[in-house]
Amino acid sequence: MQFLWFKCDEIIGGSAIAVAVIAVCLGGFFLHHELAHEPGTERHCMMASETGVNLERFKGEDHTAFVLGYTGESGRMLLQDLKELKVFSKVLLIGRREVSLDPSFGPEFEQKVVDFENLDASRHVFKGADVGFCCLGTTKAKSGASGFVRVDHDYVLSAASIAKDEGCHHFSVISTMSANKNSSMLYTRTKGQMEEALKVLHFDRLSIYRPAVIMCNREEHRPGEAFARVLLKPVSYLFPTAITTPVEVLSRAMVNNAMAPKDIPVEVYENKAIHQLSGISPACKNKAPQKKGAEPGAGGEAGPTEKESSGKEAK
Repeated sequence: MQFLWFKCDEIIGGSAIAVAVIAVCLGGFFLHHELAHEPGTERHCMMASETGVNLERFKGEDHTAFVLGYTGESGRMLLQDLKELKVFSKVLLIGRREVSLDPSFGPEFEQKVVDFENLDASRHVFKGADVGFCCLGTTKAKSGASGFVRVDHDYVLSAASIAKDEGCHHFSVISTMSANKNSSMLYTRTKGQMEEALKVLHFDRLSIYRPAVIMCNREEHRPGEAFARVLLKPVSYLFPTAITTPVEVLSRAMVNNAMAPKDIPVEVYENKAIHQLSGISPACKNKAPQKKGAEPGAGGEAGPTEKESSGKEAK
Protein backbone atom coordinates (compact mmCIF):
# COMPACT_ATOMS: atom_id res chain seq x y z
CA MET A 1 0.00 0.00 0.00
CA GLN A 2 1.28 3.44 -0.92
CA PHE A 3 0.09 6.91 0.12
CA LEU A 4 1.49 9.66 -2.08
CA TRP A 5 5.20 8.77 -2.21
CA PHE A 6 5.20 6.88 1.15
CA LYS A 7 5.36 3.10 1.03
CA CYS A 8 3.28 2.40 4.14
CA ASP A 9 4.15 -1.30 4.40
CA GLU A 10 7.84 -0.54 4.48
CA ILE A 11 7.51 2.45 6.85
CA ILE A 12 5.22 0.68 9.33
CA GLY A 13 7.36 -2.43 9.35
CA GLY A 14 10.59 -0.46 9.75
CA SER A 15 9.07 1.67 12.51
CA ALA A 16 7.90 -1.41 14.39
CA ILE A 17 11.41 -2.88 14.27
CA ALA A 18 12.92 0.42 15.42
CA VAL A 19 10.49 0.68 18.33
CA ALA A 20 11.21 -2.91 19.33
CA VAL A 21 14.98 -2.32 19.26
CA ILE A 22 14.62 0.85 21.36
CA ALA A 23 12.37 -0.97 23.83
CA VAL A 24 14.88 -3.80 24.22
CA CYS A 25 17.75 -1.36 24.71
CA LEU A 26 15.83 0.63 27.31
CA GLY A 27 14.76 -2.57 29.05
CA GLY A 28 18.38 -3.68 29.21
CA PHE A 29 19.41 -0.29 30.58
CA PHE A 30 16.77 -0.35 33.31
CA LEU A 31 17.50 -3.98 34.17
CA HIS A 32 21.20 -3.21 34.50
CA HIS A 33 20.47 -0.41 36.98
CA GLU A 34 17.94 -2.53 38.83
CA LEU A 35 20.36 -5.44 39.30
CA ALA A 36 23.49 -3.33 39.88
CA HIS A 37 25.06 -3.90 43.29
CA GLU A 38 24.63 -1.03 45.72
CA PRO A 39 27.60 -0.60 48.09
CA GLY A 40 26.43 -0.82 51.68
CA THR A 41 23.34 -2.90 50.87
CA GLU A 42 23.61 -5.03 54.00
CA ARG A 43 24.06 -1.93 56.16
CA HIS A 44 21.05 -0.16 54.65
CA CYS A 45 18.81 -3.19 54.98
CA MET A 46 19.90 -3.81 58.54
CA MET A 47 19.15 -0.17 59.42
CA ALA A 48 15.68 -0.56 57.94
CA SER A 49 15.07 -3.75 59.89
CA GLU A 50 16.05 -2.07 63.16
CA THR A 51 13.76 0.95 62.90
CA GLY A 52 11.24 -0.38 65.40
CA VAL A 53 13.90 -0.57 68.10
CA ASN A 54 15.49 2.70 66.99
CA LEU A 55 12.16 4.52 67.20
CA GLU A 56 11.61 3.67 70.86
CA ARG A 57 15.16 4.61 71.78
CA PHE A 58 15.10 7.84 69.76
CA LYS A 59 11.77 9.00 71.19
CA GLY A 60 13.13 8.50 74.68
CA GLU A 61 16.03 10.86 73.92
CA ASP A 62 13.65 13.81 73.38
CA HIS A 63 14.86 15.35 70.11
CA THR A 64 13.70 18.52 68.34
CA ALA A 65 13.73 18.87 64.55
CA PHE A 66 13.20 21.57 61.96
CA VAL A 67 11.92 21.11 58.42
CA LEU A 68 12.74 23.45 55.54
CA GLY A 69 10.57 23.24 52.43
CA TYR A 70 7.65 21.61 54.21
CA THR A 71 5.07 22.88 51.68
CA GLY A 72 6.53 20.91 48.76
CA GLU A 73 5.65 17.31 47.89
CA SER A 74 8.61 15.76 49.69
CA GLY A 75 8.21 18.06 52.67
CA ARG A 76 4.49 17.32 53.05
CA MET A 77 5.11 13.58 52.95
CA LEU A 78 7.86 13.97 55.53
CA LEU A 79 5.46 15.81 57.84
CA GLN A 80 2.95 12.99 57.54
CA ASP A 81 5.57 10.46 58.60
CA LEU A 82 6.73 12.60 61.50
CA LYS A 83 3.13 13.05 62.63
CA GLU A 84 2.26 9.36 62.43
CA LEU A 85 5.42 8.10 64.09
CA LYS A 86 5.70 10.90 66.69
CA VAL A 87 9.46 10.82 66.34
CA PHE A 88 10.23 14.28 67.78
CA SER A 89 8.96 16.11 70.83
CA LYS A 90 8.88 19.30 68.75
CA VAL A 91 9.01 19.98 65.00
CA LEU A 92 9.73 23.51 63.76
CA LEU A 93 8.29 24.18 60.31
CA ILE A 94 10.41 26.95 58.82
CA GLY A 95 9.14 28.75 55.73
CA ARG A 96 8.41 32.14 54.21
CA ARG A 97 4.70 31.98 55.01
CA GLU A 98 2.27 30.10 57.19
CA VAL A 99 0.01 27.51 55.62
CA SER A 100 -3.14 25.83 56.84
CA LEU A 101 -2.23 22.58 58.55
CA ASP A 102 -4.58 19.66 59.02
CA PRO A 103 -6.09 19.68 62.53
CA SER A 104 -4.52 16.26 63.11
CA PHE A 105 -1.13 17.96 63.51
CA GLY A 106 -0.60 18.45 67.21
CA PRO A 107 0.92 21.40 69.10
CA GLU A 108 4.39 19.93 68.70
CA PHE A 109 4.33 21.23 65.10
CA GLU A 110 5.12 24.96 65.13
CA GLN A 111 5.30 27.13 62.01
CA LYS A 112 8.03 29.77 61.91
CA VAL A 113 7.97 32.49 59.25
CA VAL A 114 11.36 33.70 58.00
CA ASP A 115 12.82 35.80 55.21
CA PHE A 116 15.29 33.60 53.38
CA GLU A 117 16.92 36.69 51.90
CA ASN A 118 17.80 37.81 55.44
CA LEU A 119 17.82 34.53 57.31
CA ASP A 120 20.39 35.71 59.81
CA ALA A 121 17.72 37.93 61.38
CA SER A 122 15.71 34.80 62.19
CA ARG A 123 18.49 32.59 63.48
CA HIS A 124 16.69 32.25 66.81
CA VAL A 125 14.02 30.01 65.21
CA PHE A 126 16.66 27.28 64.73
CA LYS A 127 17.76 27.34 68.35
CA GLY A 128 17.36 24.03 70.16
CA ALA A 129 16.75 21.89 67.05
CA ASP A 130 19.38 19.16 66.95
CA VAL A 131 18.06 17.48 63.77
CA GLY A 132 17.32 19.27 60.50
CA PHE A 133 15.55 18.17 57.32
CA CYS A 134 15.96 20.24 54.15
CA CYS A 135 13.43 19.69 51.35
CA LEU A 136 13.95 23.11 49.76
CA GLY A 137 13.87 23.21 45.99
CA THR A 138 12.52 24.99 42.94
CA THR A 139 12.99 24.73 39.18
CA LYS A 140 14.67 26.83 36.53
CA ALA A 141 11.35 27.05 34.67
CA LYS A 142 9.60 28.49 37.72
CA SER A 143 12.28 30.77 39.17
CA GLY A 144 14.78 31.29 36.37
CA ALA A 145 18.42 30.20 36.48
CA SER A 146 19.47 32.71 39.14
CA GLY A 147 16.37 32.02 41.24
CA PHE A 148 17.00 28.29 41.10
CA VAL A 149 20.60 28.71 42.29
CA ARG A 150 19.49 31.08 45.04
CA VAL A 151 16.95 28.60 46.45
CA ASP A 152 18.68 25.25 45.89
CA HIS A 153 22.16 26.46 46.81
CA ASP A 154 22.23 29.77 48.68
CA TYR A 155 19.15 29.28 50.88
CA VAL A 156 20.18 25.74 51.77
CA LEU A 157 23.70 26.75 52.78
CA SER A 158 22.57 29.81 54.70
CA ALA A 159 20.04 27.76 56.69
CA ALA A 160 22.52 24.95 57.29
CA SER A 161 25.22 27.29 58.56
CA ILE A 162 22.88 29.06 60.97
CA ALA A 163 21.34 25.76 62.12
CA LYS A 164 24.78 24.36 62.95
CA ASP A 165 25.64 27.48 64.94
CA GLU A 166 22.37 27.10 66.86
CA GLY A 167 22.92 23.47 67.82
CA CYS A 168 21.97 21.25 64.87
CA HIS A 169 24.04 18.06 64.90
CA HIS A 170 22.40 16.04 62.11
CA PHE A 171 21.44 17.72 58.82
CA SER A 172 19.59 15.80 56.09
CA VAL A 173 19.16 17.26 52.60
CA ILE A 174 17.52 16.14 49.37
CA SER A 175 19.86 16.45 46.40
CA THR A 176 19.52 14.61 43.09
CA MET A 177 20.84 11.61 41.22
CA SER A 178 24.05 12.42 39.30
CA ALA A 179 24.78 15.55 41.36
CA ASN A 180 28.24 16.73 40.34
CA LYS A 181 29.90 20.05 41.08
CA ASN A 182 31.66 19.90 37.69
CA SER A 183 28.60 18.98 35.62
CA SER A 184 27.79 20.99 32.49
CA MET A 185 24.10 20.95 33.46
CA LEU A 186 22.92 23.70 35.80
CA TYR A 187 20.66 21.45 37.87
CA THR A 188 23.15 18.69 38.67
CA ARG A 189 26.04 21.18 38.99
CA THR A 190 24.17 23.33 41.51
CA LYS A 191 23.18 20.30 43.57
CA GLY A 192 26.76 19.01 43.48
CA GLN A 193 28.15 22.36 44.60
CA MET A 194 25.58 22.48 47.39
CA GLU A 195 26.67 19.04 48.61
CA GLU A 196 30.34 19.99 48.65
CA ALA A 197 29.66 23.23 50.52
CA LEU A 198 27.62 21.38 53.17
CA LYS A 199 30.50 18.98 53.79
CA VAL A 200 32.76 21.92 54.65
CA LEU A 201 30.40 22.91 57.49
CA HIS A 202 31.40 19.72 59.33
CA PHE A 203 28.14 18.69 60.92
CA ASP A 204 28.44 15.85 63.39
CA ARG A 205 26.36 13.99 60.84
CA LEU A 206 25.40 14.97 57.29
CA SER A 207 23.00 12.82 55.27
CA ILE A 208 22.65 13.52 51.53
CA TYR A 209 19.86 11.84 49.57
CA ARG A 210 20.13 11.50 45.80
CA PRO A 211 16.74 10.28 44.53
CA ALA A 212 16.02 9.78 40.86
CA VAL A 213 12.65 10.91 39.46
CA ILE A 214 10.38 11.46 42.46
CA MET A 215 7.00 9.86 41.81
CA CYS A 216 4.12 11.81 43.34
CA ASN A 217 0.89 13.59 42.51
CA ARG A 218 2.27 17.11 42.42
CA GLU A 219 -0.19 19.91 43.18
CA GLU A 220 1.93 22.44 41.32
CA HIS A 221 1.31 22.33 37.57
CA ARG A 222 4.44 21.01 35.86
CA PRO A 223 3.36 19.53 32.49
CA GLY A 224 6.80 18.16 31.63
CA GLU A 225 7.17 16.30 34.92
CA ALA A 226 3.61 15.03 34.77
CA PHE A 227 4.18 13.60 31.29
CA ALA A 228 7.46 12.01 32.38
CA ARG A 229 5.80 10.37 35.39
CA VAL A 230 3.10 8.87 33.17
CA LEU A 231 5.77 7.35 30.94
CA LEU A 232 7.77 6.12 33.93
CA LYS A 233 4.92 4.40 35.76
CA PRO A 234 5.43 1.05 34.00
CA VAL A 235 9.18 1.45 34.51
CA SER A 236 8.69 2.06 38.23
CA TYR A 237 6.57 -1.09 38.42
CA LEU A 238 8.96 -3.38 36.53
CA PHE A 239 12.23 -1.80 37.73
CA PRO A 240 11.31 -0.01 40.98
CA THR A 241 14.79 1.05 42.08
CA ALA A 242 16.31 1.86 38.67
CA ILE A 243 15.39 5.50 38.00
CA THR A 244 12.32 6.32 40.12
CA THR A 245 11.64 7.02 43.80
CA PRO A 246 8.10 7.21 45.23
CA VAL A 247 7.91 10.23 47.52
CA GLU A 248 6.82 8.06 50.44
CA VAL A 249 9.95 5.91 50.02
CA LEU A 250 12.19 8.99 50.13
CA SER A 251 10.45 10.37 53.19
CA ARG A 252 10.56 7.12 55.12
CA ALA A 253 14.24 6.62 54.32
CA MET A 254 15.01 10.06 55.77
CA VAL A 255 13.08 9.33 58.96
CA ASN A 256 14.54 5.85 59.38
CA ASN A 257 18.05 7.20 58.99
CA ALA A 258 17.46 10.09 61.39
CA MET A 259 16.55 7.59 64.12
CA ALA A 260 19.53 5.30 63.47
CA PRO A 261 22.67 5.66 65.60
CA LYS A 262 25.47 7.68 64.07
CA ASP A 263 27.70 5.54 61.89
CA ILE A 264 29.74 7.80 59.62
CA PRO A 265 29.85 11.63 59.57
CA VAL A 266 28.94 12.05 55.87
CA GLU A 267 26.40 9.68 54.28
CA VAL A 268 25.46 9.83 50.59
CA TYR A 269 22.45 7.68 49.70
CA GLU A 270 21.94 6.97 46.01
CA ASN A 271 18.55 5.96 44.61
CA LYS A 272 18.79 2.23 45.29
CA ALA A 273 20.09 2.86 48.82
CA ILE A 274 17.09 5.12 49.51
CA HIS A 275 14.75 2.27 48.56
CA GLN A 276 16.62 -0.12 50.82
CA LEU A 277 16.75 2.25 53.76
CA SER A 278 13.04 3.05 53.59
CA GLY A 279 11.88 -0.40 54.63
CA ILE A 280 8.82 0.19 52.41
CA SER A 281 10.32 -1.09 49.19
CA PRO A 282 10.89 -4.86 48.86
CA ALA A 283 14.44 -3.99 47.77
CA CYS A 284 15.87 -5.59 50.91
CA LYS A 285 14.06 -8.91 50.57
CA ASN A 286 16.36 -11.69 51.77
CA LYS A 287 19.16 -9.16 52.28
CA ALA A 288 19.01 -8.68 56.03
CA PRO A 289 17.30 -10.63 58.81
CA GLN A 290 14.38 -9.04 60.63
CA LYS A 291 15.25 -8.58 64.29
CA LYS A 292 12.75 -9.41 66.96
CA GLY A 293 10.58 -6.41 67.77
CA ALA A 294 11.43 -4.54 64.55
CA GLU A 295 8.93 -3.72 61.83
CA PRO A 296 9.64 -3.63 58.09
CA GLY A 297 8.35 -0.06 58.04
CA ALA A 298 9.66 2.85 60.08
CA GLY A 299 8.77 1.43 63.45
CA GLY A 300 5.56 0.40 65.14
CA GLU A 301 2.31 -0.01 63.31
CA ALA A 302 2.79 2.93 60.94
CA GLY A 303 5.05 1.11 58.51
CA PRO A 304 3.39 -1.12 55.91
CA THR A 305 4.48 -4.72 55.71
CA GLU A 306 6.67 -5.86 52.86
CA LYS A 307 3.77 -7.82 51.40
CA GLU A 308 1.55 -4.74 51.45
CA SER A 309 4.14 -2.41 49.95
CA SER A 310 5.11 -4.77 47.13
CA GLY A 311 1.72 -4.27 45.51
CA LYS A 312 1.56 -0.54 46.14
CA GLU A 313 1.51 1.56 43.01
CA ALA A 314 3.80 4.59 42.89
CA LYS A 315 2.00 7.88 42.77
